[in-house]
Amino acid sequence: MAVSSQDPDEKTRKSPVYSAPALEKGFTILELLSEFPGGLTITEMAGKLGLSVSEIFRVIMVMERQGWIKRHAGDRFRVTLRLLEMGFKATPVDDLVQTAAPFMRELSYRIEQSCHLAVRNGDRGMIVYRQQTPGPTVFATRVGAEIALPATCSGHVLLAFDAVNDGPRVGEVSIDPTLENTLRKIRTRGYEMMKSTRTVGVTDMSCPIFGGNGVALAALTVPFLQLIDGTQKVDREEARLILQETTRQISEELGAIRC
Repeated sequence: MAVSSQDPDEKTRKSPVYSAPALEKGFTILELLSEFPGGLTITEMAGKLGLSVSEIFRVIMVMERQGWIKRHAGDRFRVTLRLLEMGFKATPVDDLVQTAAPFMRELSYRIEQSCHLAVRNGDRGMIVYRQQTPGPTVFATRVGAEIALPATCSGHVLLAFDAVNDGPRVGEVSIDPTLENTLRKIRTRGYEMMKSTRTVGVTDMSCPIFGGNGVALAALTVPFLQLIDGTQKVDREEARLILQETTRQISEELGAIRC
């Protein structure tokens, strides 16, 4: 008789794998629609997922009835803000936004530039709140937009201070020697400032916001738009100093000692 060398407790330690096809289809549909802000038709969704229309029709109808997706432009569907709202309620982001919002409003009015708040979401960043400038020229980032951590100003700040406070999470992102050198400099000076990687004439500047446990909760970023008509009242360096003061105030409101 053959004797098994398998650990007798191995089977009990392994989690059973359950299947919920309709639920899995629902999550897959949400992920797909998140890539298409303009929405997709049921036929387009079925084609992109490699499924038949009949396989996903009832799932889509339930998702629409529950408010996860909605019809747009006739027969197209797109994701609603319910996901974002629930994410705020279920995480500390809600408290963060409520605390930061009045400071961000004041910042935007003082420097006449838009600003936005970004948080870490695994190997990506996400914009969770924004404040538009009261001036006539607006440059702003969409709430809910994802950002690449290694390639953006906000991402650099989130990575730099995660590297100090929550090292293992940095492992989710590939850190090459050049980027590590950049992060080291950010940790030393306390902010990042760089030319926008997407828009000419914009200089991004970003500072960390700390929580009561000394961990960086978010990055507050100003995409500084350089005007050429002589109406600019606050220059880039002054705006950066005001931004640093604002993040210090927000961090103190959140109970941070280190800021």
